Amino acid sequence: MNEKMSAGGGVTYTHAGQEYFEKRGLKRHAGAAALWGLGVAAVISGDFSGWNFGIGQAGWGGMLIATIVIGLMYLLMIYSIAEMSAAMPHTGGAYSFARSAFGPWGGFFTGFAETIEYVITTAVVGTFAGLYADAIIQDLFDVSWPLWLWVIIFYAIFVTLNAAGAAASFRFAFVIAIISLAVLVIFFVSALFSGKVDFSTLSDITPDPGQSTFLPFGVLGIFLAFPFAIWFFLGIEELPLAAEETHTPAKDIPRGSIAGMFTLLASAFLVLILNPAVLGANATSTSGEPILDGFRAIFPNSNIAALLSLAALTGLIASFQGIMFAAGRNVYSLSRAGYYPKFLSLTGERKTPWVALLASAIIGVVLVFGLGSVAYADAEDPSVSAANALLLIAVFGAVIAYVMQMAAFLRLRQKLATVDRPYRSPVGIWGAFIAGLIAFVTLILMPFNSDYRSVVLWVAAVYVIGLILFAVFGRHRLVLSPEEEYAITGGQHGHPETEGYDVTERLEESGSQEFFPGQK
Repeated sequence: MNEKMSAGGGVTYTHAGQEYFEKRGLKRHAGAAALWGLGVAAVISGDFSGWNFGIGQAGWGGMLIATIVIGLMYLLMIYSIAEMSAAMPHTGGAYSFARSAFGPWGGFFTGFAETIEYVITTAVVGTFAGLYADAIIQDLFDVSWPLWLWVIIFYAIFVTLNAAGAAASFRFAFVIAIISLAVLVIFFVSALFSGKVDFSTLSDITPDPGQSTFLPFGVLGIFLAFPFAIWFFLGIEELPLAAEETHTPAKDIPRGSIAGMFTLLASAFLVLILNPAVLGANATSTSGEPILDGFRAIFPNSNIAALLSLAALTGLIASFQGIMFAAGRNVYSLSRAGYYPKFLSLTGERKTPWVALLASAIIGVVLVFGLGSVAYADAEDPSVSAANALLLIAVFGAVIAYVMQMAAFLRLRQKLATVDRPYRSPVGIWGAFIAGLIAFVTLILMPFNSDYRSVVLWVAAVYVIGLILFAVFGRHRLVLSPEEEYAITGGQHGHPETEGYDVTERLEESGSQEFFPGQK
């Protein structure tokens, strides 16, 4: 790996060779149904908690409008991502799209945003799962363990599961997605037949002077609720990261993504309508566990509290598994291409990115408990306060990635107009433009919420550090992974399902094609 090739833009590629990719291989297991399960599993915890705080910002009516707008953004975005993922059937996902559209710096900027989103979201969901699990064993056995121990236990279990093989990961994600949806269906049916549904309580929040009960905090509240509406759908965009573990990615990723999106739209609106109709909008807006509180209202029997907590824990476990999968593949793809240290992309005998998974887990634990002990030492529960702050950072990183992906779609329709697109978005350029505009407005408005102002500084600091490291180290160590092959050859190569790996290197070395003029 000594020969260097300058590609312009201040970046340099290193010859890797076949042995490099053999140590970083993946194995194909998934079809459209497995991808549907993975996508739904990654997102479903958002139906159980987090979304409801948007009612406190906008009232129920404002949260309804925010969810419609954000749901539209995600639907249009998923159509656009499906087109790009079918044309670029490799693991990079958002990083790959932006790399082909805007070059290595754009690829790093977008991929790093997704790293922030997925690594931090996994840590946050793990923290909340630990809180739920401890509450259950307290109710059942009157035993309590430290939160850090629970988080480490969850990470150990699911890093092991994900490292055991992609087949086990997909199978578990599918099963846990079904179970989580079944819990929600039980809630919906129970609510409808319990006699506890009262739609008049959807407007029980006292409005500000001059405002209505439908929009108690005015139109501005709708925009402030956007980040909370995102929790209904955050993570469904991860499925392109499974491209090299999917049998026919050009067909299966669009099918799995779109089916997953419509599943989440249905569950989100049923939760948004029925959960506050049982509890009341005001009570829902402050609940840390709205579905669980809804079950308690429907079944006012303390003897089943632990069982209800276990039901809610199912959704958190589903998302912990799904988002951990995404975190591992995101770090793997950026590492394999040289943007991150290359050892992070090693896969071993089972062909899973176990090093990336382990590194993501260590970073997540350090972030939650390190930030808690440093920035929230005086809080009642430092780790929970840190998790809440990190949650906002994860959303911020996600929205940055959304803006970049929609910009990449628009750019690629022009830049690579003639490449094969096995799936074409039915909403086309205008759909991507509208989705990108909604994401951009959400990004701009986040600092207007006082809870997000410090987040902007945290994200800015993290980005500065990341860009400095890439400028000093990463840009001189890039490798012609499939994502980079596709970008450099204008879509001619970089299709591992048909070509394998390192085809561009072999063509360059043989002299049959030149991708780095002047390097011979």
